[in-house]
Amino acid sequence: MNILEESRALLRLYSQQFKTTFATMLAYRASLFIWMISSVLEPVIYLVVWSTVSNNNSGSVGGYTAGGFAAYYIAFMLVNQVTYTWIMWEYEYRIRQGSLSFALLKPVHPIHSDISDNLSSKVITLPFMLLVALGLGFIFHPTATLSLWAVLAFIPALLLAFLVRFLLEWTLALAAFWTTRVTAINQVYFVLMLFLAGQIAPLTLFPRWIQVVAAILPFRWMLGFPVELVLGRLTPLQALEGLGAQVVWVTLSLLVIRQVWRAGVRVYSAVGA
Repeated sequence: MNILEESRALLRLYSQQFKTTFATMLAYRASLFIWMISSVLEPVIYLVVWSTVSNNNSGSVGGYTAGGFAAYYIAFMLVNQVTYTWIMWEYEYRIRQGSLSFALLKPVHPIHSDISDNLSSKVITLPFMLLVALGLGFIFHPTATLSLWAVLAFIPALLLAFLVRFLLEWTLALAAFWTTRVTAINQVYFVLMLFLAGQIAPLTLFPRWIQVVAAILPFRWMLGFPVELVLGRLTPLQALEGLGAQVVWVTLSLLVIRQVWRAGVRVYSAVGA
């Protein structure tokens, strides 16, 4: 099979998986709605807290006014919506219950099913999140300095942020091949993300050493960097450095995920699952 035929086969796979996932999510509208509410409440809470702090501190904290915090967390909410995955919570179940065995029998890598599943969920939920963002904009009056070059650079930055997050979390999910439970690993991961991705507060509000750690680890490049970029808080040089860091993490993740998957499948087969 040549490259063109393989591409067509993958497109058919993604199309079929998209239809299946779309129908499944529409069937569970209530749970989907509850999940979306939780994804809105967290950034709104941070927004309210930091806006209050800035108003009580001469109108600004770390270069952010109340309007600046509003812009930051509204943008953060949308970037998080585009980049999120749930695979770290699901893979343990697949391995313990043996449902992964059926995926291994298919002629394509299981990661393609997860990618299409993830993308279809975003197609369903993103319009709602955009309406929420518009409503929050009317309530909190966000302010930001937008520039054409930053908006254009934001597009590849957002795509790379999704790839970094998906590949890294898919790799970490494979820890379930060797451990009975992965809850502790997941909790450590999301605590680190809370601080180092700019989730609990913009990274410029943290001490310098935390900012350095955040620049070395992948968390900032999943969330904080695209948000800072689209809001005009980075120079063109900083934007290029950030895009370069994202490319490096995508490349490293692809290399690691290949080796971890092969080792994990061997362990999985050895126990007769």
